[in-house]
Amino acid sequence: MDQATLTKLRALVKDSHSIVFLGGAGVSTASGIPDFRSPQGIYNCESKYGVPYETMLSHTYFEEHPSTFYEFYWSQMVNVKAKPNLAHFALADYEKRGHHLTIITQNIDGLHQEAGSKMVLEAHGSTKRYFCTECGERYSLSDITPSGVPHCPKCGGLIKPDVVLYEEPLDEEVLGAAVSAMERADLLIIGGTSMNVYPCAGLVNYFQGQHQIIINKEATHYDPYCEYVIHEDIGTVLSAILKE
Repeated sequence: MDQATLTKLRALVKDSHSIVFLGGAGVSTASGIPDFRSPQGIYNCESKYGVPYETMLSHTYFEEHPSTFYEFYWSQMVNVKAKPNLAHFALADYEKRGHHLTIITQNIDGLHQEAGSKMVLEAHGSTKRYFCTECGERYSLSDITPSGVPHCPKCGGLIKPDVVLYEEPLDEEVLGAAVSAMERADLLIIGGTSMNVYPCAGLVNYFQGQHQIIINKEATHYDPYCEYVIHEDIGTVLSAILKE
């Protein structure tokens, strides 16, 4: 990103009253959490279970094969050692300085909150939360032993991660809040996402502002609709444009 572009982006940020950041898996790759759809992503790796990893993250697979679901889930979807990176901290610091910023994240790792962000809408849920499929009792990750198939200590029911699997709808309250944030924003920053996952990618249709920025290492089909397209490291770029 050249200096002229950086200057323009900083001016857009400075003049904005309400920013939405729509982020995907690429935001957390620098934290050691693999993405899904890049050439090296989880979905492009050969599955050792005989079915595609994408299939394993479906509601049907969870119900029919909880043992292999959790074997895959604990090894690939939960990383308790992961820490926030430059991208997470840049967004959190911007909010801490008193600016209005809403994060809509497709990630389930909770790293935005760990970095200090408060206005976070987790469209796909979180690996930090769990619930019993029988009695509905809620648990946190610290209550669960991250191995094997967890069962509710109260009723013995199967415990499910509070994440949105394929075949499951998004939480209506979270989705409604995301739509409202988009409608009132005057600047949209899209980062670390292929823009291929719906309905999250469709949220951009509710944005009524004039300026859109997309930051992603690979090109996306949504690039032509953005005023600024940056194919660089998202942490470096966010740190630069959100800096006062």
